[in-house]
Amino acid sequence: MVAKGKFSTAGFYSLLIAFCIITFSSCMKRESYSDIPQIAFAGYANMFDTTRIAKKGILTISFQDGDGDIGLHTWDLYPPFDSTSIYFYNYYIDLYEKKNGVFVKDTTLFTSLNARIPYLTPDDPNKAIKGLIVDTIPLNPNPVYDTIQFSMFIYDRALHKSNVVFTPEIVVRRP
Repeated sequence: MVAKGKFSTAGFYSLLIAFCIITFSSCMKRESYSDIPQIAFAGYANMFDTTRIAKKGILTISFQDGDGDIGLHTWDLYPPFDSTSIYFYNYYIDLYEKKNGVFVKDTTLFTSLNARIPYLTPDDPNKAIKGLIVDTIPLNPNPVYDTIQFSMFIYDRALHKSNVVFTPEIVVRRP
């Protein structure tokens, strides 16, 4: 009888602990986002040189995606991700210059600011992801205008386009 009582007490505590674990784990909320990626401006910093003109910028955006299908493998070069497709790049960045108080898209760039985000899908049953993307942007070494702005958006592998976000005004010359 004594052994049975000890077993029952130990069994009761084991059952109580298991119940608490199940209860608390069911209360833990898994991240849940839309399958259409969402981005937000997270930060920007100029990298100045001795000429007092920014030569590069560090652009940071945050992202979240419910099904985690952000990014491409290096071998994703076949349609719809081939080099002739708008989906070849999955991170689009446009530069605007402030001319006479109005931001105008710069169409004279010699190199594209667009990029291919590498494959980010987690190896987990819950594919929802969020994070930061940090990109180094080359800037015009001899800017005509001193204030710029960027717009950005991304595509996921299902070809969903995120929202478009803009940076605040960025001054690229030090006084």
